[in-house]
Amino acid sequence: MKLDTRALRYLTSEDWRVLTAVETGSKNHEVVPTPTILKISGQRVGSGAHKCISALAKLNLIAKVKNAKYDGYRLTYGGLDYLALHTYLKRNEVYSVGNQIGVGKESDIFVVADSTGEQKVLKIHRLGRISFRTVKANRDYLRHRPSGSWMYMSRLAALKEFSFMQALHAHGFPVPEPLAQSRHTILMSLINAFPLRQISSIPDPAWLYGELISLILRLVQHGLIHGDFNEFNILVKETTELDSSITLTPIVIDFPQMISVEHTNAEFYFDRDVNCIKRFFSRRFHFTSDEPGPFFADAKKGVGCDGCKRLDVEVEASGFSRKMAKELENYMKEVGVDGDGGVSGANEAAEMSAEDNFPLEEDAEEALETEDDHQTANPSLRKNLQALSVEDPEPLPPFIGIPLKQMNYLPNEKGPEVLSSSV
Repeated sequence: MKLDTRALRYLTSEDWRVLTAVETGSKNHEVVPTPTILKISGQRVGSGAHKCISALAKLNLIAKVKNAKYDGYRLTYGGLDYLALHTYLKRNEVYSVGNQIGVGKESDIFVVADSTGEQKVLKIHRLGRISFRTVKANRDYLRHRPSGSWMYMSRLAALKEFSFMQALHAHGFPVPEPLAQSRHTILMSLINAFPLRQISSIPDPAWLYGELISLILRLVQHGLIHGDFNEFNILVKETTELDSSITLTPIVIDFPQMISVEHTNAEFYFDRDVNCIKRFFSRRFHFTSDEPGPFFADAKKGVGCDGCKRLDVEVEASGFSRKMAKELENYMKEVGVDGDGGVSGANEAAEMSAEDNFPLEEDAEEALETEDDHQTANPSLRKNLQALSVEDPEPLPPFIGIPLKQMNYLPNEKGPEVLSSSV
């Protein structure tokens, strides 16, 4: 969905109280009764609360449900987006929102910036987006969930991904730096790199293949399996050293499907991760390793060896419990999500295309699009590449951020035309 932040700076403190009240009431009500909204927000009847509710509804931040048995409203994804941005704004972590750099099956990716102009990435989880393809299954699934909603699952997905990113980054894994998390969103560092699937040639495929397989094995040593380790979720960063040599660094992204090595289907996901890399390197770079494996039984023997800390245990201790993980896993299973790269079978469809150098049909290409397909914010990066050949359809446009609140500008400096905010 579109993220339109233009109205955010015009919301009053009363508007935020009412919007927060709807969010709070949503924990116990699918449709929050109007009297409950007034009670939670501390507003009295006739004090302008109904005007706030009407204004929020016009902005589609809350919505009235048709044929409801009582007068009430539900929170929309737009309202949840505003609440998350409001939190980042109060923490001085986000000042402006820029280009949308990707659309995943169940997430949106935006470039944002703080007040100093430093660019970051905002990932917004939107679980339920593909539910229209499996409407009956989703209805049956939600019917048996005691506290279920798509927004709740989106919060779980964001919390899980942020928790794993924190643990991995703290232990030196090549992942984006997790900066903050609010509700269904994650704020992370921007990586100037290209998705592996866009790279047509590299100087030494064997070396990069070895690095990726080593990453899979290193994750297992720490008790983890990525679960969706493929060309869609691997970025390759090119760095020129002082001696003019070029270093390629693989960056791993997208962690909502990461699981523990103790998971019932751990061997299946491990083998799938390994086979995805082998298949891609064979088709794209015409490289096939002479060595068989690696195999899960052998890899699992190294769990905890050489002083490796069990990150699956650490993440669970940090607050993302087994119950939460089970709920999220059941959701993904019920609606057919197989990683954020697409629904089950989408990646296989890409691999079964006649040749990697021939584009898929327009509809198929759109279906296979992931939020990380354009993870570079610098259009000149492609021109400066020395070792990589990249098939990049369109570089990103220059960053144009829309400020979320008023900022003071230097004399004779023309700033965005914004009004004052009560944020």
